[in-house]
Order: sequence, then C-alpha cells, then structure tokens
Amino acid sequence: MRILTAIGFVLVAAVFLVMYLAVRAGLSTRSEPTAAERIVARAARRLAVPSGVRDRKNPVPFSPAVWAEASAHFADHCAICHGNDGSGQTELGRALYPRSPDMRQPDTQGLSDGELYWIIENGVRLTGMPAWGQGGPDDLDTWKLVHFLRRLKELTPEQLGAMQLLNPRSPAELEEERADERFLAGEEVGPSPHAAHVH
Repeated sequence: MRILTAIGFVLVAAVFLVMYLAVRAGLSTRSEPTAAERIVARAARRLAVPSGVRDRKNPVPFSPAVWAEASAHFADHCAICHGNDGSGQTELGRALYPRSPDMRQPDTQGLSDGELYWIIENGVRLTGMPAWGQGGPDDLDTWKLVHFLRRLKELTPEQLGAMQLLNPRSPAELEEERADERFLAGEEVGPSPHAAHVH
C-alpha cells in the first residue's frame, strides 16, 4: 500500500509540475516537447489501440501494384505532414505539437501492422493525427498504406520524385506553374500576384 501511495504521490506531483511549467512558459507549439511529454504521448498512443487489434496481420498481399497505389495515396493525403519520405520534416509536420514523427524510426516501425492500421483509421487524440478511415477493420486502402510505411527506408530518389508530382499544390503554386508554361510557350508573362506571398 505504501508503494502505491508513493507512486500516486509522484504522479500527482509530476502533473502539478507540468501544469506549473505550462502556466509559467505558456503552451506554445514552438518549443520542443519535453522528454516527459514524449513518454506520455507514446504511452497514450499505445493505450489508444485496443488490445484485440494489435495482433492483426495485414490481410492485403504486397505487390508492386499495391505499393504504387499506396505511395500515390500517401503523397496526396499524408505527405503534407509526414513528408514523402516519412521523415516528418515538412512545414506543417514541424509545426505540430507533438511533431510529426520520423516514421522510418523504431518508434513507428516497432508498431505492429494492427497498430499502424488502427492509428491511420482512427487517429490519435491530442495530436495532429486525424482519423482517415471509416473506423472498420477491413479498409483495404489503409492496409495498403501499412505496406507503404513498412518500406519507407527503401524509397529511391526516383520514387520520391514521382511522389512529389502527386503532392497537393496551393493555388499560388498552380499559378506559378501556369505562368512557367505560358513563358515557355513564348507568351508574355507578368509577375504573379502571389509571388511575394511566401510561408
């Protein structure tokens, strides 16, 4: 009983310390998450996945067609936060709190197929990870994405270049492309109204 009381006291003290530091320093997403926050976030992610889902194996057989479909889906839907290479080194990914993880690393690669599937389908509360699927156990597109995540370290420069062509573009980027095409066609092109608007 003493040990449980001591553990409870330490947890309560830790919560109050975190709250004190948050009030003192503010809750800006500009600062890096602390070690304690990273530990809590990993534990929360682990607890968020129902135990019956963790042991599920990917029912979709891997093939080049599955990889091509999943890489295109990832480039169009996921790369804005995670980067085409899964590094999380994007403008949006670095601005999230906690940051988008480098999914090539053991923190992600050590998850089971079932855990990866569940996170993509259902998201993770109190992070920037939204729920992308219908929440069911058999969304084949999500299972294909699990195959893609398992092969992030194998991406070649050519594959990354092909994915980059599939990334969503802003209206300013699309206008710049049209202006380039008009210029290459020999048309007179004035300055883009979006040229000075840079994030």
